[in-house]
Amino acid sequence: MKPYTRSIIELFDGKKRFLIPLYQRQYAWKTNPQLELLWEDIVRATNRLRADRASLSPHFMGAIVIAQVKTFGKQVQAYEIIDGQQRLTTFQILLAALRDVAAKHGSRYAAELQKYVLNDGVMEHEGVERYKLWPSLMDRRSFVELIDPKTDLDGIAPKPIDEEGFVRRSVAAHAYFRENIESHVKVDGNFDEHTFEILFEALKEGLAVVSIELEGGDDPQTIFETLNSRGVDLSPGDLMRNFIFQRAKGMGQKDGSLIVDELYRKHWLPLDHAFWSHSASRGRQTSQRLDWMLTDHLSMHLANIVSIETLFETYRRWILNEKPFSDVATELASITATAEVERKLFEQDKADPLGRFGVFAEAFDVSTAMPLVIYLATEANLGDRLKEALDALESYILRRDICGLTTKAYNRLFVGIIDRVRKADGDKIAALIETLSARESETDRWPDNEEWKQGWLGRDQYKGQRQPRLRYIFEALEQRKRTKLNEDIEIKSSLSIEHIMPQGWQRNWPIPGYDTPPEDDAEYIFRTVERANAINKLGNLTLLTQGLNATVSNGPFSVKMPAVRSNSSLALNRELNHVDEWNEDTIKARGLALFEVAKQIWAEPMTTKSNSLTTSLVGGEAAE
Repeated sequence: MKPYTRSIIELFDGKKRFLIPLYQRQYAWKTNPQLELLWEDIVRATNRLRADRASLSPHFMGAIVIAQVKTFGKQVQAYEIIDGQQRLTTFQILLAALRDVAAKHGSRYAAELQKYVLNDGVMEHEGVERYKLWPSLMDRRSFVELIDPKTDLDGIAPKPIDEEGFVRRSVAAHAYFRENIESHVKVDGNFDEHTFEILFEALKEGLAVVSIELEGGDDPQTIFETLNSRGVDLSPGDLMRNFIFQRAKGMGQKDGSLIVDELYRKHWLPLDHAFWSHSASRGRQTSQRLDWMLTDHLSMHLANIVSIETLFETYRRWILNEKPFSDVATELASITATAEVERKLFEQDKADPLGRFGVFAEAFDVSTAMPLVIYLATEANLGDRLKEALDALESYILRRDICGLTTKAYNRLFVGIIDRVRKADGDKIAALIETLSARESETDRWPDNEEWKQGWLGRDQYKGQRQPRLRYIFEALEQRKRTKLNEDIEIKSSLSIEHIMPQGWQRNWPIPGYDTPPEDDAEYIFRTVERANAINKLGNLTLLTQGLNATVSNGPFSVKMPAVRSNSSLALNRELNHVDEWNEDTIKARGLALFEVAKQIWAEPMTTKSNSLTTSLVGGEAAE
């Protein structure tokens, strides 16, 4: 590692190129505070020149880290920017603004400044190599338009999918500098060549950076992390991206661009799109989808719990100590495979097994299962049988939820299962089901039909924040209850879980024989408690549109049931047509009928009495 002190002008003096890898962040400096602070530094340097030129010493403006790229023949000497691309890009925009002001007023400095933004002479790829700074793909077109407005952009800088952010910031930066330069170099309203000359000298003598040029044995990632420890916070995704791609250095260039950029285009560019920057919440924590995906990815590989806070350091140690991949390309391909799975989980297309599980996982708040799901969808090589594995996992979670069993151990449970299934010989789905079925404690057992029935019929299910879970269950019951004679209908209406007998039943749903509530009647008190216990059971719940429910919500049975029959096309509600009265007995009977349907959807665990894998896997599917 060799450090050099170089002024802004010296950085770009001579025939050279600085290449910004595609994996680095886009240009992000804003007028306030970055550009304003830089301009204040420039003005102070000009004032020092005027006051005492002999005692002028350079004002330090930070550091940049670069690594030389091998060049051959007529190729221009090139450096890959490890750190400092924001400064270097800003300096180039500043020099372009200076040049443009000089050209506008016919100053001889216009030609002088041109030498510090564009190379000239013999080159192998002049259309690309003539630029002192070669930005990443997202920034390139807008940058070239500023540096060389007359060039043919389509040949060297095709328009990227989304360059809007850089357009605003680069143009704003150029306009900011140009406006301030114009104001600074005018004396009595006229352009003053001497003032402009002092401004140029300030960039040449009064402002400097430390240019750290790496050698063969230097670790660019360690240097990058050290320099950025007090800068703008980098997300775990930023740190991982830099760590991965900086280990791919030394691949050289092709046609004037870094070869490592092709790895970025294939594997990481899709992760820089807006989809992955959206926020997502898990429990009480909110972060970008990208960070959640990378956390799940590492948890899957380690078969252990990983937090977002420790993601980067854990990943770094794993890669350096375990060396799990043969090369960076394989490492990136593994992340791409995980991203494809997690994108389907986020997008929630119910026609896709992963999309459907994503709907389930959101409703039941079980993001802790994602590392296991990623393993099943990638490394386990299940192919078309993935749905069987996800169905088993869904049944395990849903049955425990209905029985009111704890979820506190899920994070450690699911990552632990990865290791057991990974080591199992033969059928991975069988290994998954056997592992889940073998659990016996309160914290991890898979309820059998008897325990599940008790929870289904005996526990209040309508409480707390359970609406999304109950809607998922009732929509699944609705789809299952449709026969082959019914139309295949997708539920798109905004349905909500509603009570058939309302929670406020006392006014319009009196207990038979007690039109007027008596005082101190033991039988009435018993019947009241019995009814209160039935209200929030599954047998008393159904799906209705919010508009219909608002119309009939607390109305009497004689009004509510005809309205439901007339306006609801769901199989769940058509079955109510034959019911003449609704009470505790009908609620229990309907709950039991719904349970028989549920058993066909969510299979029970394997048991010693019935060790049939097929029966355990698909439950009642064979009945069709």
